[in-house]
Amino acid sequence: MVCDIVGPKFCLEAHSRENVDFMRCDVRLPIELSLPKLDKDNSFIFNFAAIHREPGHEYKEYFDTNIPGAENVIEYARRTGIKNILFTSSIAPYGRSMEERTEESNLYPETAYGISKALAEQIHQKWLAEDETRRLIIVRPSVIFGPKDPGNVYRMVKGIKGGTFILPNGGKIIKAYGYVYGLVESMLYVMDQKEKRLVIYNYAENPLVPLNEMVGIVKDEFGYKKWVPNVPTKLLMIVAFFLQGALKLFGKKTDIHPVRVKKAGFPTNIRPQYLIDSKFEFNYDFRTALKHWKTISPEDFE
Repeated sequence: MVCDIVGPKFCLEAHSRENVDFMRCDVRLPIELSLPKLDKDNSFIFNFAAIHREPGHEYKEYFDTNIPGAENVIEYARRTGIKNILFTSSIAPYGRSMEERTEESNLYPETAYGISKALAEQIHQKWLAEDETRRLIIVRPSVIFGPKDPGNVYRMVKGIKGGTFILPNGGKIIKAYGYVYGLVESMLYVMDQKEKRLVIYNYAENPLVPLNEMVGIVKDEFGYKKWVPNVPTKLLMIVAFFLQGALKLFGKKTDIHPVRVKKAGFPTNIRPQYLIDSKFEFNYDFRTALKHWKTISPEDFE
């Protein structure tokens, strides 16, 4: 059963299978769903729902969705007796840090998104503590990219192609990233590790390469030749502020936002220590991920 606030847009072939049903659902409201013949001990609820884009929403919207969403999901699990939940959190609860972060690092969420995700983790853990037969997996993904995703990595690739991408402060920073296929592989892997009731793990590729090397790999893989300039982050923020204001006067929007520029210039050095210690096989370094992406969805780069 797939539940979402909007109808399916991608993987339509999978949604059309006889054993896959779709139901429109808003997690901000109590979940009314009947599932007959349910294996409560082995079935999983996958809670992927969230308001996440930053910037892109009002401050309160992150809390109005991410907190009630967590509460309604665990209440549904209580009511139905489903014993297992996999919840996608984020690396945002770690906050900003020049130092490498692992699952053992303290959380210092600074944004509405990061704070709401940290609180949602606690809500899920409260559900876990109520019954020793329950199981909870919390994954904290880094920036995830892949087919049909219009996010940060895709914007970087398109910007490099068009000659509009700029390296903040030389790009010698780690911006943690993960390929969506690798993320799914990690989820399946952790689900198979049944000896622990609670697993909280980071997902980022291992090893990571700094931003300037990512740019070089993109240019090499796609044959892009345009120059990528190196500009101080503070200067980029000033330019983004005035550009955004100027375009607003003409009723236009732009992805170049001061908050997004600031985030681009700050490191997110996340280490997936749990997966490393568990001997998980990371199959998608950045170059391999790009090759795979081009193979299965070449139209993304036309």
